[in-house]
Amino acid sequence: MTYCLGIKVRGGIVAIADTRITAGTEVYSNKKVSIHEVGNHSLFIMTAGLRSVRDKSIIYFNRLTEEKGCKFDYMYEAVNAFGDMIRKVAQEDKATLKAEGYNFNLHSIVGGQMPHDDEHKLFLIFPEGNWIEINEGLKYQIIGNSNYGKPLLNRTLSYETSLEDALKLGFLSFDATQVSASDVDYPIDVIVYQKDSFNVIEHRLTKDDMSEVTKKWNALLKDSVDNLPNEWLQNILEKSCEVQ
Repeated sequence: MTYCLGIKVRGGIVAIADTRITAGTEVYSNKKVSIHEVGNHSLFIMTAGLRSVRDKSIIYFNRLTEEKGCKFDYMYEAVNAFGDMIRKVAQEDKATLKAEGYNFNLHSIVGGQMPHDDEHKLFLIFPEGNWIEINEGLKYQIIGNSNYGKPLLNRTLSYETSLEDALKLGFLSFDATQVSASDVDYPIDVIVYQKDSFNVIEHRLTKDDMSEVTKKWNALLKDSVDNLPNEWLQNILEKSCEVQ
């Protein structure tokens, strides 16, 4: 499984991708996010799904931007181009994969800002190559294992959340997933894009790097439970005593 998270706030974009790869009985680490330079601008692509589909689609997209010199005025044009590469791979490999018992599967999160965009943009691309924009209303999107990381984000994240706090919340969302799912793990690749910077920053974090933060968060959670009001418990506990 995979954990890839993209968050859009007013100040920019935060993205986090784990590196755990499971292929049959094999488990190893590999990047799930890539940065692509397009002229004087950059964008990132995160993926969840079949690794073979991902690698082939990325290579085709790189050929388009690097060898053929394709440039984009708007982010949606870059998203359309990557969607076309996914469709190209589907035409080449989908039938063969299906014959071997595999579903053609690749979900992608693409973010950045091109020269004519009025702001930073974040998109979710489906295996069919179509897409939706992650905007002020959606705020974030998780591809892969989304069961454990959503509650924290739903309760605390808003479009006005600072870029720094969005990064904190993104990590805590990953942490909730990592401690609950054996198929999501460190190291994690973190992407930060500051509004109008036209420069995507990437940084890798290991479990040791974040151990103190995790310990502090665990302590804060315990303290929060200890500090919750107890009055509502009394009727329940009194009924329990009556049964005894």
